[in-house]
Amino acid sequence: MEKLKTLLIANRGEIAVRIIKTAKELGIRTIAIYTAADATSTHIRAADEAVLLPGDDSTAYINGNSIIDIARSNQVDAIIPGYGFLSENVEFAQAIANAGMVFVGPRSEAIEAFGLKHRAREIAVAADVPIVPGTQGLLVTEDEAVEAANELGYPVMLKATGGGGGMGLMICKSVEEVRESLTQVRSRGETLFKNSGVFMERYYPESHHIEVQVFGNGLGDAMHIGERECSIQRRHQKVIEECPSPFVEKHPGLREKLTSAAVALTKSIRYGSAGTVEYLVDDVSGDFFFLEMNTRLQVEHGITELCYNLDIVKLMLQQADRELCNLGGLDKGYLESLQPDKPEGCAIEARVYAENPARNYSPSPGLLQHVEWKETSGTRIDTWVATGTRVSTYYDPMIAKVMVHDSNRTAAIEKLGGVLSHSTICGPPTNLDFLNAIIDSKKFSTGDTLTNFLTNFEFTPAAIDVISPGLYTTIQDYPGRPTAGRGIPQAGPMVS
Repeated sequence: MEKLKTLLIANRGEIAVRIIKTAKELGIRTIAIYTAADATSTHIRAADEAVLLPGDDSTAYINGNSIIDIARSNQVDAIIPGYGFLSENVEFAQAIANAGMVFVGPRSEAIEAFGLKHRAREIAVAADVPIVPGTQGLLVTEDEAVEAANELGYPVMLKATGGGGGMGLMICKSVEEVRESLTQVRSRGETLFKNSGVFMERYYPESHHIEVQVFGNGLGDAMHIGERECSIQRRHQKVIEECPSPFVEKHPGLREKLTSAAVALTKSIRYGSAGTVEYLVDDVSGDFFFLEMNTRLQVEHGITELCYNLDIVKLMLQQADRELCNLGGLDKGYLESLQPDKPEGCAIEARVYAENPARNYSPSPGLLQHVEWKETSGTRIDTWVATGTRVSTYYDPMIAKVMVHDSNRTAAIEKLGGVLSHSTICGPPTNLDFLNAIIDSKKFSTGDTLTNFLTNFEFTPAAIDVISPGLYTTIQDYPGRPTAGRGIPQAGPMVS
């Protein structure tokens, strides 16, 4: 690093820990930010310095002005946002540039262009990238929406143009549902994204969600780092991700089509830094359609790193350093030298959440009384928690990303199952058993992973839900141990 000496990580949790790791390997001084609710988070101890954010715990991580003030006070050269929070906030990226620092990510113009989904569709069309059939502009009236749905054919999906991360979407299967959902999506878009614009796309229930990792130097050059399969989703939120896609592996030539289109799109706007081009791929025909481009580091970037032996965060920091040196970005030749031919082996990621499967997967904050991960060769666990960490109600309840890599998919599945089944998290309920059930299923083992995978997936947790506890309530094994004589009743597991 020539000029990038001090880096502020404008995030929390596992992604902050992961970024700090690479920054330290590059000799970069790291500044972490945190709230009182995150006082036990690992990222505070991992950084060279940590600064407590002012304001409420619930909003402190999205107060861009406070974060920039902290950066100025600590002579920061660049700010990296990770994902979520301010990672795709145009005003934040521009404010960092105005303050004389570098935003580690694409320019604000690129964030703005792809931030509006209907505008992103127009950019994709201009780059000859196929898009999902849908409306050309935003919908205004219910009658207009119904007319569009009738032309596209049901089912359709109403989407908030400012949405992201699976939020602001509603599937409609009838005229009545279109009329009812339009107002809801518009209201949700205004509340969550300060943009009430809504457009419509045809919905493909038998499809795959496949994305391509790209990297551009901001000078018109770009490369791809293969694809990932992210079809297993709940409420449009990814649960399990794979690299490479088992569907792509079964269809010769599809990878080349997906990656070529993604690189063409990236080059067309002179994109700089890491990004992800997301596609919907029809399970029957193999036809693919552009969905959106995420102008940030993706949650699941780690499995790409495992299969391609590349550090994407390192590339982002190298790009930022070149920008600090007023060189625009990484050299074209260097970028071309990194372009991989194909993935090595298979990597799978499972997102571990503090959530209660018995209560419709609602967040389950609380104190983690014991945390122990089963780690073997080829295992990577990105986490921010340890024994004694408290999971807050204020933030996303993801506590870890469990990743494994092996020579083939069958071996990777077996390895992931071993890690999930032999890891221990005591305290609030988690989805560990749910994840294990998914990868242990026949449909998953055969690679039959469509976006509707979890629609009819049956999982019953081995747990007791205490609906109304009493002062003298205990939970005992049956039939217990009647000869011990100290239990209530007949000596159950409460006996030490």
